[in-house]
Amino acid sequence: MATFSPSSSSSSSSSLLHQRTAIPPKQCFYSRKLSLQQSTKRVSAIHLQDGASTKKLSPVKADGPATILKDGILSIPSVTLPEETIDKDNSTVSITVVGASGDLAKKKIFPALFALFYEGCLPKHFTIFGYARSKMSDAELRTMVSKTLTCRIDQRENCGEKMEQFLERCFYHPGQYDSQQNFLELDKKLKEHEDGRVANRLFYLSIPPNIFIDAVKCASTSASAANGWTRVIVEKPFGRDSESSAALTRSLKQYLDEDQIFRIDHYLGKELVENLSVLRFSNLIFEPLWSRQYIRNVQFIFAEDFGTEGRGGYFDNYGIIRDIMQNHLLQILALFAMETPVSLDAEDIRNEKVKVLRSMRPLRVEDVVTGQYKSHTRGGVKYPAYTDDKTVPNDSLTPTFAAAALFIDNARWDGVPFLMKAGKALHDRRAEIRVQFRHVPGNLYNKNIGTDLDEATNELVIRVQPDEAIYLKINNKVPGLGMRLDRSNLNLLYAARYAKEIPDAYERLLLDAIEGERRLFIRSDELDAAWSLFTPVLKELEEKKVLPEYYPYGSRGPVGSHYLAARYKVRWGDVGSEQ
Repeated sequence: MATFSPSSSSSSSSSLLHQRTAIPPKQCFYSRKLSLQQSTKRVSAIHLQDGASTKKLSPVKADGPATILKDGILSIPSVTLPEETIDKDNSTVSITVVGASGDLAKKKIFPALFALFYEGCLPKHFTIFGYARSKMSDAELRTMVSKTLTCRIDQRENCGEKMEQFLERCFYHPGQYDSQQNFLELDKKLKEHEDGRVANRLFYLSIPPNIFIDAVKCASTSASAANGWTRVIVEKPFGRDSESSAALTRSLKQYLDEDQIFRIDHYLGKELVENLSVLRFSNLIFEPLWSRQYIRNVQFIFAEDFGTEGRGGYFDNYGIIRDIMQNHLLQILALFAMETPVSLDAEDIRNEKVKVLRSMRPLRVEDVVTGQYKSHTRGGVKYPAYTDDKTVPNDSLTPTFAAAALFIDNARWDGVPFLMKAGKALHDRRAEIRVQFRHVPGNLYNKNIGTDLDEATNELVIRVQPDEAIYLKINNKVPGLGMRLDRSNLNLLYAARYAKEIPDAYERLLLDAIEGERRLFIRSDELDAAWSLFTPVLKELEEKKVLPEYYPYGSRGPVGSHYLAARYKVRWGDVGSEQ
């Protein structure tokens, strides 16, 4: 049995923010768990952790009718539980950032927690602890954290006061990651702040994977919640291959139950990725087209315009396939291609994703192209090669670019190429999904289009970053007396449509972990299926020491990626005058 106390109900994060001043409380508009499931599953009982009797709840009701806000945006009132069912004053959430002195914690985790606090999304009673090997006082932690906090979501209201209130909730405890005694000391401090309330604890492991198990073991045996839930967020990489990933999962499950493990992939928390299912399942025009009958190919593109920049030591042990394709892009592919789930419940969605991954054809080496960036001088500036990084071996064959053609052998997608490419030190920065539709059969306007039918194909582009957007490329008549066609975009640019800034992915995922919402976290069988697809080809590339194709820093990547696409009669959508 796992040592952690598994949760059977998530804590309430709908409590109003504790106010020391006259600042009016803000309502959290990001709380999602109940509202997402209002049409499918109702909360019927609260299961107490100590085995006490449960209390039945009345049906969940919305606070009022839906209203239309400015610009036609539909506002649906949040779904809330009856007040008597939630003892707001008798529960607390303690969030421990393990590895608090690292870059991820400073740049992402603490700012995300502050943003949630600022928006009123954290529970009334909460405490944040930093834990790391560095010697630091509470005051020094607060100084370090304060340097990365911004009121970017709403810069008009009480930014300074909010920061002060947030930092007063932040504390620090130094300790070794494998020390039971240090975690016992942390447990004692947590209990002091929990003040006898029902204690729920969230541990965020912002540490290297080789010390995951030591930290989990110590937290489990020495700092687990006694009467509430305990959850652990685990950052990638989740192993290097099927074997190491399975070993990591087995080790974690010595101390945790599966529903306590939140494997985070921050790309699943990005706004446009989460909008995938909304776009498809709530718009009648898309779902009938979402199959081999109308879609010719699908492309998942990830590009960065910078190199490893000092992270070469870490990156060289993994490479672009493990770092980006096996997790970020494959997870997006599974969401894109899955069948309609029974409900929006986390398990129903994850079941469908697993079915997609298990239906995928084994990946062959001949369907993979690898590359590595080399030095290049442009505009009088010399850009370094990958192996110029002092933390990278001079003879490294680790790919900084990869392209692959994948196939899903099921009735919906049989024969449709799913192309992925990911790379560093390319000509621009982007992450996008491109859906290229089939040519119009017997097109009456072929003579107006010309011989290159690909130039006239309809294409749906979902730009995940930067400048989030959804646009559809259509053929359109140019105004005038003649019959001349051009390609136009029906464009939804998020910055122009929505005034409110898009929350960072870590904000969404941290809030979900606090609420116990698992939709956007990776289940162990998902992980197994993903690794089983990529492990054989990774081993073959490494055992045969396949040379990557070298490409100049700042270019579009290896030429081989275009030959790979052409083999399946595909042209990369991000190449050309119309992107």
